[in-house]
Amino acid sequence: MTTSPTKVILEIRAGTGGDEASLFAGDLARMYQRYAAERGWKFSILDHNETSLSGYKTLIAEVAGDGVYDSLKQESGVHRVQRIPKTEKSGRVHTSTASVAVLPEVESKEVQINQGDLEVTFSRAGGPGGQNVNKVETAVRILHKPTGIVVSSRVERSQHANREKALAVLRAKLYEAENSKRTSELGASRKEQIGSGDRSEKIRTYNFPDDRITDHRIGKKWHNIEKVLEGNLDPIVRAFQKTEQP
Repeated sequence: MTTSPTKVILEIRAGTGGDEASLFAGDLARMYQRYAAERGWKFSILDHNETSLSGYKTLIAEVAGDGVYDSLKQESGVHRVQRIPKTEKSGRVHTSTASVAVLPEVESKEVQINQGDLEVTFSRAGGPGGQNVNKVETAVRILHKPTGIVVSSRVERSQHANREKALAVLRAKLYEAENSKRTSELGASRKEQIGSGDRSEKIRTYNFPDDRITDHRIGKKWHNIEKVLEGNLDPIVRAFQKTEQP
């Protein structure tokens, strides 16, 4: 019996829909952060590209705690929102998307990384955090040259700590890519997991006019979107866990 991972890398990217897609990505990020707080998990933002409207073009976080992978693994895929954006003056409903990937974090012994394959650069982290964050080059960016995968971390106060966080993200991505390669005939590639961000590819729709969330994989519906976005994910998590029971 294998043990379920207690750490995951959560990656959220704005998809189709411009500013509204970034706002929705921000809503999803805060939803997972609040859910993590409810469950007593540790939620650490490793890197992000924030917009001026409190949205995110991208956000990468590490989430750690008992049951974290079993609870969040079904979140991977394209999430679609239908609502009137704050920036919409004519009252028209827009459709936007954001993609989510949940990757189990793996131990260093499970993925061997050749240091010669890495191109590591350092920069100032920027943003809040005091003088150390702004004046010392603590942010780390790592390019894995054989695959072209780029990871970064700037949440910690030292180069070493950020390098370790970035390597954890890289290991998770390489491990998942290798598994996808082995099971490509089963359609398990990462591209298929999170999709292209196009409106037609979706696992879940958040319909604000009807106050309804629909998961298209199990055909379940929930109401009270605002409560879910405040972190009340348990009804959705439980619905998926029921489908896994023999």
